[in-house]
Amino acid sequence: LDPAMQQMLENAGEPPTSTGAKDIDLLFLRGIMESPIAQEQQEEVKLEAVQDNNVELVTEILGDISTLKVKDDSAAELSRILQEPHFQSLLEAHDMVASKCYEVPPPAEATNDAAVNNALMQADAVRMIGIRKKAGEPLGVTFRVEKDDLVIARILHGGMIDRQGLLHVGDIIKEVNGKDVGNNPTELQEMLKDCSGGITLKILPSYRDAPAPPQVYVRPYFNYDPASDNLIPCREAGMAFSKGDILQIVNREDLNWWQACHVVGGATGLIPSQFLEEKRKAFVPRDFDGSGILCGTLAAKKKKKMMY
Repeated sequence: LDPAMQQMLENAGEPPTSTGAKDIDLLFLRGIMESPIAQEQQEEVKLEAVQDNNVELVTEILGDISTLKVKDDSAAELSRILQEPHFQSLLEAHDMVASKCYEVPPPAEATNDAAVNNALMQADAVRMIGIRKKAGEPLGVTFRVEKDDLVIARILHGGMIDRQGLLHVGDIIKEVNGKDVGNNPTELQEMLKDCSGGITLKILPSYRDAPAPPQVYVRPYFNYDPASDNLIPCREAGMAFSKGDILQIVNREDLNWWQACHVVGGATGLIPSQFLEEKRKAFVPRDFDGSGILCGTLAAKKKKKMMY
């Protein structure tokens, strides 16, 4: 019996009070409530989810308030709350239940406690990140394969990902809009390039906070065009420059590829590091000018030519 109906029956059985209700009316009401027909009409209220795409909705909200965070403290606080890992996990769990996506994991074989603890730690560390972009807009990020996972190799300074500050070098990308990304960096780049509007990424964060790099400026002594460089990991991310240009180095974490920009303005791109360029020049065959014994000495000096 419904708790409310049960309460009414108990009250109806008590002596009359100052409510003014007549005994015959109370008996009539009690008879109706105790009737099997009335009890059969009572239906249990079924709770239904209003929608099953709350992760996507929150991503759109974050995109709408992204420009307000700087000016409005309430918008900044709301953005911080909506991006908290526990809140993101709650939304994901709600959407899975609302969409009736009940996947039963296969029975696990014999395992040890360390493996179980590691799996629990990874499950707890998963985060959902929401970003917004236009179709064809570059994200300013490159990837590498590490233990069959796609890991963020570098984030270009000043790019969209760098401005949002939601992803970091070392983060593992697991899914894009609910789809597994596999382990092919090129396919992931194409997938992200074609996406537009709200994009939801499932990641395993690296939790590595890098200190702010010092400001470094260089003047190259050679011309460079990324379109003709076979060693660059992503030609679209490269930056061309001419001999004598003043460049600001914004990131030197990669041994072979620096992130730089022209001091006069422009986007940040990849350029060969001094180590890579000197190593590359060392493999270029030296011209033999027939100068006898002195050619070895002259060649040695030529090899040490300054790159930056």
